[in-house]
Amino acid sequence: MVFSDHMLFDGAAKAKHLLVLAHGAGAPMDSPFMTAFAEGLAKNKIRLARFEFPYMQRRRAEGTKRPPDRGPKLEAAWHEVVAELRQGMPKQGKIIIGGKSMGGRIASMIAEEASVDGLVCLGYPFHPPGKPEKTRTEHLAALKTPTLIVQGTRDALGTIDDVKAYKLSKAIKLHWLEDGDHSFKPRKASGRTEQQNWDEGIAAVARFVLNV
Repeated sequence: MVFSDHMLFDGAAKAKHLLVLAHGAGAPMDSPFMTAFAEGLAKNKIRLARFEFPYMQRRRAEGTKRPPDRGPKLEAAWHEVVAELRQGMPKQGKIIIGGKSMGGRIASMIAEEASVDGLVCLGYPFHPPGKPEKTRTEHLAALKTPTLIVQGTRDALGTIDDVKAYKLSKAIKLHWLEDGDHSFKPRKASGRTEQQNWDEGIAAVARFVLNV
Protein backbone atom coordinates (compact mmCIF):
# COMPACT_ATOMS: atom_id res chain seq x y z
CA MET A 1 0.00 0.00 0.00
CA VAL A 2 1.31 3.45 -0.93
CA PHE A 3 -0.01 6.72 0.45
CA SER A 4 0.18 9.60 -2.02
CA ASP A 5 -1.24 12.97 -1.03
CA HIS A 6 -4.96 12.30 -0.43
CA MET A 7 -5.07 8.81 -1.93
CA LEU A 8 -4.04 5.25 -1.13
CA PHE A 9 -2.71 2.97 -3.89
CA ASP A 10 -2.38 -0.81 -4.05
CA GLY A 11 -1.16 -3.05 -6.84
CA ALA A 12 1.28 -2.66 -9.72
CA ALA A 13 1.65 0.93 -10.92
CA LYS A 14 1.65 -0.19 -14.58
CA ALA A 15 -1.47 -2.40 -14.37
CA LYS A 16 -3.83 -1.80 -17.31
CA HIS A 17 -6.94 -1.79 -15.13
CA LEU A 18 -7.41 0.92 -12.52
CA LEU A 19 -10.24 0.57 -10.00
CA VAL A 20 -11.00 3.69 -7.98
CA LEU A 21 -12.94 3.17 -4.76
CA ALA A 22 -14.65 5.70 -2.50
CA HIS A 23 -15.65 5.01 1.10
CA GLY A 24 -19.13 4.85 2.61
CA ALA A 25 -20.79 7.60 4.62
CA GLY A 26 -19.31 6.75 8.00
CA ALA A 27 -15.98 4.96 7.61
CA PRO A 28 -12.75 6.24 5.97
CA MET A 29 -10.81 4.91 3.00
CA ASP A 30 -8.58 2.77 5.24
CA SER A 31 -11.38 0.97 7.10
CA PRO A 32 -10.97 -2.83 7.43
CA PHE A 33 -13.58 -3.37 4.69
CA MET A 34 -11.96 -0.98 2.21
CA THR A 35 -8.48 -2.27 2.98
CA ALA A 36 -9.50 -5.92 2.56
CA PHE A 37 -11.06 -5.26 -0.85
CA ALA A 38 -8.19 -3.06 -2.06
CA GLU A 39 -5.48 -5.51 -1.01
CA GLY A 40 -7.42 -8.53 -2.27
CA LEU A 41 -8.09 -7.00 -5.67
CA ALA A 42 -4.50 -5.79 -6.02
CA LYS A 43 -3.43 -9.46 -6.12
CA ASN A 44 -5.40 -9.83 -9.37
CA LYS A 45 -3.32 -7.58 -11.64
CA ILE A 46 -5.53 -4.60 -10.82
CA ARG A 47 -4.31 -1.19 -9.69
CA LEU A 48 -6.37 0.18 -6.79
CA ALA A 49 -6.82 3.81 -5.80
CA ARG A 50 -8.78 4.90 -2.73
CA PHE A 51 -9.69 8.48 -1.85
CA GLU A 52 -11.72 10.41 0.69
CA PHE A 53 -14.44 12.96 0.14
CA PRO A 54 -13.76 16.48 1.54
CA TYR A 55 -15.84 15.97 4.70
CA MET A 56 -13.90 12.80 5.56
CA GLN A 57 -10.59 14.55 4.91
CA ARG A 58 -11.64 17.25 7.37
CA ARG A 59 -12.73 14.65 9.88
CA ARG A 60 -9.34 12.97 9.64
CA ALA A 61 -7.49 16.28 10.02
CA GLU A 62 -9.62 17.67 12.86
CA GLY A 63 -10.56 14.46 14.66
CA THR A 64 -14.25 15.45 14.73
CA LYS A 65 -17.22 13.64 13.21
CA ARG A 66 -18.86 15.34 10.26
CA PRO A 67 -21.89 14.37 8.18
CA PRO A 68 -21.37 13.72 4.47
CA ASP A 69 -21.25 16.70 2.12
CA ARG A 70 -24.28 17.32 -0.09
CA GLY A 71 -24.60 15.45 -3.39
CA PRO A 72 -23.17 18.09 -5.75
CA LYS A 73 -19.99 18.39 -3.68
CA LEU A 74 -19.56 14.62 -3.53
CA GLU A 75 -20.07 14.36 -7.28
CA ALA A 76 -17.58 17.17 -7.91
CA ALA A 77 -15.00 15.34 -5.80
CA TRP A 78 -15.48 12.20 -7.89
CA HIS A 79 -15.02 14.13 -11.14
CA GLU A 80 -11.81 15.71 -9.83
CA VAL A 81 -10.38 12.35 -8.80
CA VAL A 82 -11.19 10.71 -12.15
CA ALA A 83 -9.61 13.62 -14.05
CA GLU A 84 -6.47 13.48 -11.89
CA LEU A 85 -5.99 9.73 -12.22
CA ARG A 86 -6.63 9.68 -15.96
CA GLN A 87 -3.46 11.70 -16.50
CA GLY A 88 -1.24 8.81 -15.43
CA MET A 89 -3.15 5.98 -17.11
CA PRO A 90 -1.53 3.67 -19.72
CA LYS A 91 -2.76 4.35 -23.29
CA GLN A 92 -4.82 1.16 -23.43
CA GLY A 93 -5.72 1.29 -19.76
CA LYS A 94 -9.26 1.13 -18.42
CA ILE A 95 -10.65 3.02 -15.46
CA ILE A 96 -13.46 1.59 -13.35
CA ILE A 97 -14.98 3.53 -10.48
CA GLY A 98 -17.13 2.64 -7.50
CA GLY A 99 -17.04 2.12 -3.79
CA LYS A 100 -18.71 1.13 -0.58
CA SER A 101 -22.36 2.13 -0.12
CA MET A 102 -22.55 5.93 -0.55
CA GLY A 103 -19.22 5.99 -2.41
CA GLY A 104 -20.59 3.57 -4.99
CA ARG A 105 -23.92 5.38 -5.24
CA ILE A 106 -22.26 8.71 -6.01
CA ALA A 107 -19.98 6.96 -8.51
CA SER A 108 -23.06 5.57 -10.24
CA MET A 109 -24.41 9.10 -10.62
CA ILE A 110 -21.34 10.43 -12.43
CA ALA A 111 -20.24 7.31 -14.33
CA GLU A 112 -21.89 8.28 -17.63
CA GLU A 113 -20.71 11.87 -17.50
CA ALA A 114 -17.17 10.83 -16.63
CA SER A 115 -17.10 8.26 -19.46
CA VAL A 116 -15.53 5.54 -17.34
CA ASP A 117 -15.20 1.95 -18.52
CA GLY A 118 -17.07 0.33 -15.66
CA LEU A 119 -18.74 0.73 -12.28
CA VAL A 120 -18.52 -1.40 -9.11
CA CYS A 121 -20.85 -0.89 -6.14
CA LEU A 122 -20.13 -2.73 -2.90
CA GLY A 123 -23.37 -2.79 -0.95
CA TYR A 124 -25.51 -0.34 -2.92
CA PRO A 125 -27.89 1.70 -0.70
CA PHE A 126 -31.05 1.13 -2.72
CA HIS A 127 -33.02 3.02 -0.06
CA PRO A 128 -32.32 4.76 3.29
CA PRO A 129 -32.41 2.63 6.46
CA GLY A 130 -36.00 1.81 7.39
CA LYS A 131 -37.44 3.67 4.37
CA PRO A 132 -37.87 1.12 1.57
CA GLU A 133 -40.37 3.43 -0.17
CA LYS A 134 -37.66 6.07 -0.81
CA THR A 135 -35.73 4.26 -3.50
CA ARG A 136 -32.46 5.48 -5.04
CA THR A 137 -32.88 3.62 -8.29
CA GLU A 138 -34.28 6.05 -10.88
CA HIS A 139 -30.94 6.66 -12.62
CA LEU A 140 -30.10 2.94 -12.54
CA ALA A 141 -32.88 2.12 -15.02
CA ALA A 142 -31.12 3.95 -17.87
CA LEU A 143 -27.49 3.30 -16.89
CA LYS A 144 -25.34 2.27 -19.87
CA THR A 145 -21.99 1.85 -18.13
CA PRO A 146 -21.15 -1.83 -17.48
CA THR A 147 -21.91 -2.26 -13.78
CA LEU A 148 -21.45 -4.84 -11.04
CA ILE A 149 -23.33 -4.53 -7.77
CA VAL A 150 -22.15 -6.87 -5.01
CA GLN A 151 -24.90 -7.11 -2.41
CA GLY A 152 -25.65 -9.11 0.74
CA THR A 153 -28.91 -11.03 0.46
CA ARG A 154 -30.19 -9.50 3.73
CA ASP A 155 -28.76 -6.00 3.28
CA ALA A 156 -31.12 -3.68 5.19
CA LEU A 157 -30.63 -1.07 2.45
CA GLY A 158 -31.69 -3.44 -0.31
CA THR A 159 -32.42 -7.12 0.28
CA ILE A 160 -32.65 -9.68 -2.49
CA ASP A 161 -36.46 -9.43 -2.32
CA ASP A 162 -36.36 -5.62 -2.45
CA VAL A 163 -34.14 -5.56 -5.52
CA LYS A 164 -36.23 -8.08 -7.46
CA ALA A 165 -38.96 -5.42 -7.63
CA TYR A 166 -36.73 -2.67 -9.07
CA LYS A 167 -36.39 -1.77 -12.74
CA LEU A 168 -32.65 -1.90 -13.40
CA SER A 169 -30.68 -1.46 -16.60
CA LYS A 170 -29.50 -4.57 -18.44
CA ALA A 171 -25.99 -3.15 -18.07
CA ILE A 172 -26.15 -3.98 -14.34
CA LYS A 173 -25.05 -7.35 -13.04
CA LEU A 174 -25.79 -8.39 -9.46
CA HIS A 175 -23.68 -10.75 -7.38
CA TRP A 176 -25.41 -11.86 -4.20
CA LEU A 177 -23.47 -12.82 -1.08
CA GLU A 178 -25.36 -15.35 0.99
CA ASP A 179 -26.83 -13.99 4.25
CA GLY A 180 -24.62 -10.89 4.03
CA ASP A 181 -25.62 -7.61 5.66
CA HIS A 182 -24.65 -4.16 4.34
CA SER A 183 -20.97 -4.97 4.93
CA PHE A 184 -21.47 -8.57 3.78
CA LYS A 185 -21.28 -10.05 7.28
CA PRO A 186 -23.45 -13.19 7.62
CA ARG A 187 -25.05 -14.56 10.76
CA LYS A 188 -23.25 -17.42 12.55
CA ALA A 189 -26.26 -19.66 11.95
CA SER A 190 -25.71 -19.34 8.19
CA GLY A 191 -22.55 -21.41 8.39
CA ARG A 192 -20.62 -18.74 6.50
CA THR A 193 -18.03 -16.26 7.71
CA GLU A 194 -17.49 -12.61 6.92
CA GLN A 195 -14.13 -13.49 5.36
CA GLN A 196 -15.78 -16.01 3.03
CA ASN A 197 -18.20 -13.37 1.80
CA TRP A 198 -15.42 -10.82 1.40
CA ASP A 199 -13.31 -13.32 -0.56
CA GLU A 200 -16.27 -14.20 -2.80
CA GLY A 201 -16.99 -10.50 -3.34
CA ILE A 202 -13.36 -9.77 -4.20
CA ALA A 203 -13.31 -12.64 -6.72
CA ALA A 204 -16.52 -11.39 -8.36
CA VAL A 205 -15.18 -7.85 -8.68
CA ALA A 206 -11.84 -9.06 -10.06
CA ARG A 207 -13.58 -11.10 -12.79
CA PHE A 208 -15.76 -8.14 -13.71
CA VAL A 209 -12.94 -5.57 -13.81
CA LEU A 210 -10.59 -7.75 -15.86
CA ASN A 211 -13.32 -8.43 -18.43
CA VAL A 212 -14.75 -4.92 -18.83
